[in-house]
Amino acid sequence: MKTSAVLNRNSVSGMTATIQQCVNYYRNRDVRARIVDFLGGDVFATPTCRYLVAGDINQPQLHHHYGVRALDSLFDGGLEICRSLWDENSLLADFDVEYVNFDHAAEVFLEPERVFEIQQPVADTIERTLQEYGISALHFLSGRGHHFVWRIQRGSEAFKRLVKLGRGPESLWTAGRELQLPEEKDVPVELARAFAGLGLVMEFLAHRIKEIAAPITQIPVELTAVEVGPSAHGREMVSIDISEYGDPLYSRMLRAPFSIYLKPWQQRWAFGAHVLENVPPLVVVPLEKIAWREGIVRMRDFIAAQELAQHSTTKIPDAGENVQKLIGDYERSNVAKFHGWFYSQEPHAPDWWPDTYDKLPLEILPVCARAFLERPNDLLLRPASIRRLVRVMLALGWHPRHIAGLITSKYARPFGWTQFEGCDPATRAEFYARVFAGLFTTGRDDLVDFNCVSAQEQKTCPLSNCGFNLLQFQRSALDRRAHDRLAHRPFNRLFLSSEYS
Repeated sequence: MKTSAVLNRNSVSGMTATIQQCVNYYRNRDVRARIVDFLGGDVFATPTCRYLVAGDINQPQLHHHYGVRALDSLFDGGLEICRSLWDENSLLADFDVEYVNFDHAAEVFLEPERVFEIQQPVADTIERTLQEYGISALHFLSGRGHHFVWRIQRGSEAFKRLVKLGRGPESLWTAGRELQLPEEKDVPVELARAFAGLGLVMEFLAHRIKEIAAPITQIPVELTAVEVGPSAHGREMVSIDISEYGDPLYSRMLRAPFSIYLKPWQQRWAFGAHVLENVPPLVVVPLEKIAWREGIVRMRDFIAAQELAQHSTTKIPDAGENVQKLIGDYERSNVAKFHGWFYSQEPHAPDWWPDTYDKLPLEILPVCARAFLERPNDLLLRPASIRRLVRVMLALGWHPRHIAGLITSKYARPFGWTQFEGCDPATRAEFYARVFAGLFTTGRDDLVDFNCVSAQEQKTCPLSNCGFNLLQFQRSALDRRAHDRLAHRPFNRLFLSSEYS
């Protein structure tokens, strides 16, 4: 099946008259059945997902939730269909990898074969690693990358171990929920803790995937979407996107296999009408018994996707007790050791902020890092900004949990935030501080791009000469790590081993 044939078959390009195309696509019985399977239901049982989320061509309705009984009306509206990560019977695990291009956002939709081929070493590494653990995952393609999804039965021994591992800010267990769900119901604390524990294990898995796949991948592979240096196709990278574990369980969701995929049109401001005219409607497709090249063709052809739905499986597989080996490897890893150190300290409570985090002398910070704290919306929402702030503060002797506290103290203030609806700011801050500090502390990040030249190439520093040199902060952080002086005196000063030898 050739891509050109698909484009000819879909004579109506872009989203012209496509709403009706989507409605017609969803009338297919097999498509509907496969989506119901993914929701945890079948012809005999009600789906076990807690709620549904839908999106139209204008925007994803992230905070408008539907009960599972509304599914038929969502089909009839030709909408993008997502399920809650929150499930009534299981803890769902999702490992997500996607292509990001900070200069040419449409690249993945205009050159899908090149982009997915670039990602393939990462996807292959994930598949092999999960197979080594005996974990059977549902593997499917979305518009920009891959998802690997499996479930862990609530009440299983693996689930109980994850509950014990679960750590996070107190607000993660006690914060009032802002989402308006179809039926008011809190996430059980045990399930919330298991999800937090799963996040720690997935962070370990992400470290391992990056370590194996990055050397054999043509473009940078990073944890979350952080700006990188330019290549012939722009600032492109592969993101191992575990950011869903930086939010409470009740707020996260997954597109269903065989759902319409509308992100290019929901974010048309990033692409332009001329680009969307050449992008056919897309469908999320599973890769069961087909290769990725066939997958990217079928996801651009409603008829081919309907044919695929006849013989595909979209039920989320139960990992069973095989996931215990993954948990065990995590518990013995230096990532788990770092997590123990990270949570060995408590961040300062809000009442203390005026005398602690607010007293940080900003003049000791490089101008770029200072700007993140002075104008946090939206600078401190960008993963690359958080990473640089974490690196700077580690170089100045701060404990990573207090770096998270510093970030939380900004997220909690009235800077005009609109991004934290349904989220917990402290959980978000802890996630990013932990991820970036963990990569450095465990030796997987040697700060090779922590310098002013790289910052200019990444377009994350608008200044040509601010009087600071990030190489001094790089050297301090590396010397602290080498001499076991992380989170140690001198505080709020650079540590250069030559001065202390």
